[in-house]
Amino acid sequence: MSTSPEQPFLGSARAPTVLANSGPQSLPAWVYRHPEMTRLELERVLRPSWQIVCHVNSIPAAGDFVTFDLGADSVLVLRDREGRIQAFHNVCRHRGARLLDGQGRCAGPVVCPYHGWSYGHAGQLIGVPGKETFVGLDRRQLGLKPAHLEVLMGLVFVCLAEEPPPLRERWAPFLDEFAPYRIPEMVPLGPIGYEDWEVDWKLAMDNYLESYHVAIGHPGLNRMFTPDYDDQKGTGGIARGTSWLKAQPSSRWSERLYTRLLAETPMDLPDDNRRSWRFYSALPNLGIDIYPEQIDFFQVLPLAPGRCRIRYGLFGLADARREIRVLRALGTRINKSVNSEDRELCVRVQRGLGSSSYSPGPLSTIETWMMEFHALLEAKIPQLRSPTPPAQFG
Repeated sequence: MSTSPEQPFLGSARAPTVLANSGPQSLPAWVYRHPEMTRLELERVLRPSWQIVCHVNSIPAAGDFVTFDLGADSVLVLRDREGRIQAFHNVCRHRGARLLDGQGRCAGPVVCPYHGWSYGHAGQLIGVPGKETFVGLDRRQLGLKPAHLEVLMGLVFVCLAEEPPPLRERWAPFLDEFAPYRIPEMVPLGPIGYEDWEVDWKLAMDNYLESYHVAIGHPGLNRMFTPDYDDQKGTGGIARGTSWLKAQPSSRWSERLYTRLLAETPMDLPDDNRRSWRFYSALPNLGIDIYPEQIDFFQVLPLAPGRCRIRYGLFGLADARREIRVLRALGTRINKSVNSEDRELCVRVQRGLGSSSYSPGPLSTIETWMMEFHALLEAKIPQLRSPTPPAQFG
């Protein structure tokens, strides 16, 4: 008897088939929608990692600030009156209210919107309304709690771990590759952006970490560039893939124009850097994409099981030439299309993982960096490979 989606077979239910496969396999479906996984990932994987907040030139003047949220935590990064960049937990020391949101300028003290406690740009508590009503209050003990901060390549990183891992050492094998782009001199090309996906954060990272899907899922990239898995480098949780412009012009006018302008517009870059797009991934959840005319970063942040937020920023050298403006507009157009395609593909996978018929499938050697991501998760949460959710998590 044949069946169809409209007339499903209603016989006895069967467990999903487990493939006889000696190679690596994808993760069980439950890990992409289980609340305990999300909690443990925040606690064991994401909070101990370095996260980008902004570029140093996103906060050029005293009082300029950007906030960064990770789960229940929030970090406030601002430039103080001496020009130093500071990072604090974005929480009032009185009753815990969030102090600032998003990004902007706080010319005066940071004032809690709840009871008006105020803090200087160096984090010190400077004002308490009704101070005389607090018994034994010592303002010196109630400044904002600092968060670990480092600046690397002009990018401001924070870490919520008590003892953060070394940041510069981790990126050291790639710093020479970044040097021609002069990233510390760049300026923001727009505010920090956000996009919410109905996709688990791990699934979105799986997608970014493998280019096996590009030939089918990203026809524009495939028309313009070689696969980045043909030119890869990886070490210590960071991987780089390079895609090279193809000699054959694209059939799409916007892609042809982008390629032509790259060849014709003078830039202070070596030829190899002008002919390539470079994609850097830093486990667990960070990507930095380098184009000849601009760069971006993005983070994939869990909102809930099966839901994530993409947080991103775009930066470039100060250059008012019309050709550069057009190049950036075209590059952004191409990347918005890629992002839209990725979102649709990830939603399809998230929906498919809900099927009772799904069981983990075999992985290709092209999916190596995704396997490394899964190994990191498994090291922190050993129950990850259990075929069903465990009754208890260690």
